[in-house]
Amino acid sequence: MMRKMACKILAVFMVLGLTACGTEKPKTTAEKGFSPSLEASSSCHVKIVGGYDNFEALEAEFDRFNEYYPNVELVYTKVDDYANMIGTVLDGKDAPDLYVNYSWMYGRDQYKASIDHAENLADPSLGMELGCIRGNIILNTDDGTLPMVPVFSNTYGMLVNNNLFEKEGLSVPTTYQELVKTCETFREKGYENPIMGFTKKETTSLYTLTIYPFFCSTIANDAEAVKKLNTLDSSAGGYLRPSLEKITQFLNDGCANIEACGQIENNYDAVILRFFEGDVPMMTCSGDTVSGTKKRESRSEAFIANPFQYTFVPIPMSDEGAVFLDMSNLQFSVNKDSSNLDMANEFMRFLITTRELNEMAKNKGLMAPTRDLTFNSMYAAFGAVPESRILSPEEIGLSDDAVIQFRQALYRVATGELSIDEAIARYGSFTQ
Repeated sequence: MMRKMACKILAVFMVLGLTACGTEKPKTTAEKGFSPSLEASSSCHVKIVGGYDNFEALEAEFDRFNEYYPNVELVYTKVDDYANMIGTVLDGKDAPDLYVNYSWMYGRDQYKASIDHAENLADPSLGMELGCIRGNIILNTDDGTLPMVPVFSNTYGMLVNNNLFEKEGLSVPTTYQELVKTCETFREKGYENPIMGFTKKETTSLYTLTIYPFFCSTIANDAEAVKKLNTLDSSAGGYLRPSLEKITQFLNDGCANIEACGQIENNYDAVILRFFEGDVPMMTCSGDTVSGTKKRESRSEAFIANPFQYTFVPIPMSDEGAVFLDMSNLQFSVNKDSSNLDMANEFMRFLITTRELNEMAKNKGLMAPTRDLTFNSMYAAFGAVPESRILSPEEIGLSDDAVIQFRQALYRVATGELSIDEAIARYGSFTQ
């Protein structure tokens, strides 16, 4: 059911816009900045729905938007069981003007309504500036339309206790060899757990967070491999071998204390609070987890007593360096049947700027979808990754089913349930 949260701002989130040309990625151009196109006296009530409990980060954005349109009110409503309910909500009489969307919904029959109701944000007549958004995280569709735009992005990496690195005179590793040597040095200095992470489930486990970006790098330029992996061809299991060998090497090199990792109950609160104990140099997690760190500083007695500086960096799993796996986190769509379509698009134009997207992402604690990642020091290290090592699942084209097979094989090898050869032979037959 829908639970209302009157947050004038919240709609900001949903209002992102894009102007692209077909499937061509937007080119980097000088930003023009937002210029109002509607009457300042315009008045309307805009409804937005999503799955988040709250959207405090949007309030500042809405306040700024109200400087242009003081009579526009936006109300955010949380929808429980969002993925399964959004189609029903969009087909109902009280349909929203804006709504959250996800790339993984595209092409799936059960989520068809979330795509069919979306306005084509690539329409040049909308006047959206897409140049500030990283083109590789924009959804590629078969017909070149853009039903959704990324508001936040995500990636995999590790939280780093910068104070411990400084105390021990060490630098954050940028290659696999450096990572192994750094872990060895920390152990010699009495740190039992150089790298920690959640290991109880395969989806967001330490194993997936460290190896999935590496796996993507091994098949990124091999269209035939992607095709076979997506069709769950049993012969495609061979493409997993380098990654399965890498996780085995990683564990044999003693980079992580798996027994200690097993005490972490979840990949959010538990990961953050364990990291805040202050004795862990590196902790694997996703950007989603990073977004919860600021609010939990005050919940950790250890952190309150001994606060430290921390940042989020990519995990270097090869001697060439780390891979920045660039993914969209949350996207917004405009209901093409909205009675407030002009104002919804106006708000999207306002939000699609480097400044607004960066501010909103920083307030939320997530990575911005913009080209400029230096704005937030928490994620600045990802901005230093060479373009040749920035990969996007959107562009590679791996299906969710293929990723599930990879994660299951990886988890079973990492936990010792299967040998590498056994896991390869079972590709296509794993169940979640």
